[in-house]
Amino acid sequence: MLDRFTGLQVFSRVAALGSLSAAARALGMSQTMASKHMTALEDRLGVKLVHRTTRKVTLTEAGQRYLDSAERILEELERADAFASAERVEVTGTLRVNAPVSFGVRVLAPMLPDLAARHPALRVDLALNDRPVDLVGEGWDVAVRVGLLRQPDLIARRLAPCRTSLAAAPAYLAAHGAPERVADLAGHNCLDYTLSQSVGGGQWRFGPDESVKVAVTGNLQANNGDALLMAARAGQGIVYQPTFILGDDFRAGTLVPLTLDHPPAHLHGVFAVYPMSRRPPARLRAFVDWMAERCGPVPPWDRNLAL
Repeated sequence: MLDRFTGLQVFSRVAALGSLSAAARALGMSQTMASKHMTALEDRLGVKLVHRTTRKVTLTEAGQRYLDSAERILEELERADAFASAERVEVTGTLRVNAPVSFGVRVLAPMLPDLAARHPALRVDLALNDRPVDLVGEGWDVAVRVGLLRQPDLIARRLAPCRTSLAAAPAYLAAHGAPERVADLAGHNCLDYTLSQSVGGGQWRFGPDESVKVAVTGNLQANNGDALLMAARAGQGIVYQPTFILGDDFRAGTLVPLTLDHPPAHLHGVFAVYPMSRRPPARLRAFVDWMAERCGPVPPWDRNLAL
């Protein structure tokens, strides 16, 4: 009988990396063995957790639901190991953190005073940019990333789910009407995010496996979600962004969420990503644990948000 704990590890890595082979490499096992663990886990549960294609692996709806529980179990085991070892290491030194601009400004930066109060000897060097960074080459200790990861040489810990939504201002909808189907978006002014393969790049994707696609055009594209948010808020067009960007406007009524005939794409989650190490420094472990505590299992940006 295959080890259930290893099966959870394989599933968590597959969810983070989107590839069975990448998950196998990250865990130091063969792809055949990783596949056996995934199959054994699915057989034991009696449900399919992932869709497998030649290009990538995506989570089923059951897989999305199971992932949060699986990762909580893995996190609890990590904490139990640390407690059993009686490790009491002071959190000191400088931690270099990289994060996307919108997430960093809206979510991470407002929480940092709590981290400082908890670990007063820790110094955080925070940089915000939306481009992919080379953690090792550029000397970053940890990065916060949104969406599917494609770097199997890095450790990825899922911090929170990340929902997306279509949105438009009431003024835009009054002037142009609301789309009802994904295909209707071709006739609207769509404000496009250039750095995403799921919710940008001239082709927006929908459905749990992102198999429903529509080509979109509009008079504004940008490499930052808040720039598009401001244009949408002013009634310029429709925006397709994560709820951590759109949530405050939904609550205020300045933007209206749009529901189509296919659900919006899942961005797989918000992750803490860091280089592999047999024993990460205490400041890195403290930061990742703190982020997981503050962001999950229901992220603060989604609380009291009805979609």
